Amino acid sequence: MSKFLDKQSSDALYRAIVSIQNEEECRKFLEDLCTVSELKAMQQRMDVALLLDQGLIYSEILEKTGASSATISRVNRCLHYGAGGYKIIVPRLKTEQE
Repeated sequence: MSKFLDKQSSDALYRAIVSIQNEEECRKFLEDLCTVSELKAMQQRMDVALLLDQGLIYSEILEKTGASSATISRVNRCLHYGAGGYKIIVPRLKTEQE
């Protein structure tokens, strides 16, 4: 867990997320929890992760998403050296799309 997060506070957030039962509940919860800018940033990062997983290069991803090279680099770093969240979620999303 990140050093900057208080365990008790972050556990409540994680438990809340795990309790979400469907996409509509998730949408409602995130819209209440996050600002529009925060949601757009998270959506963009997810799009970048999926495109990196498909093998697209930075310039193609920038063109498709408008993400900065810093954002693309950050997501790429997390894909390879992060906590493993993208490695869990991206394959699940790919399976759902098939």
